[in-house]
Amino acid sequence: MWKQRGFTLTELLAVVTIVAILLSIGVPSYRYIGTSYRMSSEVNALLGDLMFARSEAIKEGQFVTTCASADGATCSGSTAWNTGWIVFSNGPNGAQPSVGVLRMQQKFTGATPDTFTANNGVSAVTYNREGFATTAAGFPNTTITLHDPTANPVWSRCLWITPQGMLTTETPDSDPSGTCIN
Repeated sequence: MWKQRGFTLTELLAVVTIVAILLSIGVPSYRYIGTSYRMSSEVNALLGDLMFARSEAIKEGQFVTTCASADGATCSGSTAWNTGWIVFSNGPNGAQPSVGVLRMQQKFTGATPDTFTANNGVSAVTYNREGFATTAAGFPNTTITLHDPTANPVWSRCLWITPQGMLTTETPDSDPSGTCIN
């Protein structure tokens, strides 16, 4: 009596075809999810540190500043927040840390890192003891926009900061340019 073991060539080709179809559908979806999660994580890191700065300012009753920082020790004065940022307790409006840094975020990594830039020339946000936000130029409503290297508006994220210290993250409106509209 003869027992057949293994697969026929036709069965093998059918399975390979099914796997190829599933991979062609699944791989782009995985890339979308991975990029979307990375972008959300990066904008939420700044959101969390700004919320921490606000709560520390209220708790300690003194100014607390979050500023863009390339070296993790001093404010760079740049509006490019993707180089990293620091949170420190100190004097009003853009002063450099004198006592120490409360929190530090290093620059974004990758072959072509994401860009994270503020409008209105904002390189630092300072909270006072009431939790109100100020910048060196007073405080126009500020938006810090995060873009991936491809500048695809689907993955862009917006962090909105109001003078009252309120923070919101959103995806851009249906504007094809991927800009944040306040």
